[in-house]
Amino acid sequence: MLNPVTPAFETHLRSLLPADAFREVTPKYLEEPRGRYAGTTALLVAPANAQDVATVVRACNDARVGIVPYAGGTGLVGGQIFPGGPTPVILTVERMTAIRDIYPNENVLVAEAGAILQDIQSAAIGVDRLFPLSLASEGSCRIGGNLATNAGGVNVLRYGNTRDLCLGLEVVLPDGQIWNGLSRLRKNNTGYDLRHLMIGAEGTLGIITAASLKLFPQPVGTGAAMLIVPDPEAALELLALARDRMGDSVSAFEIIHRQSMEFLAEVMPEVRLPFQTPPEWTVLIDVGLPMGLEVSDALEQLFIEAHARGLVSDGVISQSGAQRQSFWQVRESIPEANRRIGSVSSQDIALPMGRIAEFIIRAGQALAQIGTFRINCFGHLGDGNLHYNVFPVKGKHRSDYDAIRPKVKEVLHDLVDAMDGSVSAEHGIGRLKVADLEKYGDPAKLATMRAIKTALDPNGIMNPGAVLRD
Repeated sequence: MLNPVTPAFETHLRSLLPADAFREVTPKYLEEPRGRYAGTTALLVAPANAQDVATVVRACNDARVGIVPYAGGTGLVGGQIFPGGPTPVILTVERMTAIRDIYPNENVLVAEAGAILQDIQSAAIGVDRLFPLSLASEGSCRIGGNLATNAGGVNVLRYGNTRDLCLGLEVVLPDGQIWNGLSRLRKNNTGYDLRHLMIGAEGTLGIITAASLKLFPQPVGTGAAMLIVPDPEAALELLALARDRMGDSVSAFEIIHRQSMEFLAEVMPEVRLPFQTPPEWTVLIDVGLPMGLEVSDALEQLFIEAHARGLVSDGVISQSGAQRQSFWQVRESIPEANRRIGSVSSQDIALPMGRIAEFIIRAGQALAQIGTFRINCFGHLGDGNLHYNVFPVKGKHRSDYDAIRPKVKEVLHDLVDAMDGSVSAEHGIGRLKVADLEKYGDPAKLATMRAIKTALDPNGIMNPGAVLRD
């Protein structure tokens, strides 16, 4: 049973840390981007280093006070928000922002957990390297949160999830011990790999304080194209063709439904759209080629061959870096447009790639049995991750659908599960999907997860209520 932060505990904690380690709890620490959760009053602590984090964790463990780790606050499943219960400590890593070391010849960068993703990308560029993790929120999300949620993003097709970009970690464990696992090794078979246990655990098994990250050579030639396809099935065939012709040079392959373009035109008219009339389905393909190969030629040849096969009807190939960026601005603006419209239910799902087209058809048919909606389906087709979002029809507000919102989610998740998919592709479980994990998760896996949680965090102080029910 957890205890609340008491005046006596706060006084004790303040005696252990410098005065500048404490912050005022402003609304941003108690809110999440979709407005579904609101946090309770808490004590906000901002340690400056791993040793101070360990001091906080030891004190909380001794007093059985819950800790909610907080990175950039951009998570979409409520993992950073404690909506009710004994007053917790919110531990933010926002002061721990240092790039500790860069080893260009080893393709390794060591960063603290509070480093902004965009700053890590820039540090890599500064030594002519690439850190390929890329998200719409990269200007505000922090690498500790990216690792804790095993974030995906647009380049998973070529480079993998955040898990695949990490060589080592520094973690404060629930008893206050510091695990110094900041390895730069690519081969290290010395027992259990705790790195992979901590990545994706969403702060329930420890607090990540630093990480060794993989860097890659900068592609010499980069380019992008937005191509009109008749349907998702054709898009998948186009992806196969692109990989046959260009192999791992295909960095990203995104599918965008017409509704995305219409939302952008409705609420973000400043975003320049590539086509005057929004196509039913568009693919954004991004390519990075080594020296000696011309991206524009490769994309043009792909278009010619795909057009001959009936896979594309029209398209635009970037002629400059600015035009490539304008294509990506369209894709990366979609989440903000969605937020402004206000969804009834937003799903981050993964499916076997061969069943994506079938799912889109069946999901639309299933939702039609519940009500009338606008559906915005887009996402990372190259790795099977769809963002399938359901919106009110024009003239209505999402609150008008509150009575049927749980049914919308249930119908979609049941269908995903029946089609061997996952109800959480890249956003994690947080608090939003705890019941979904219990419903759809493998019983043996859940039992093992609970055993690990109990063994490492017997007092249940680490992000209580996230991932696993208290």
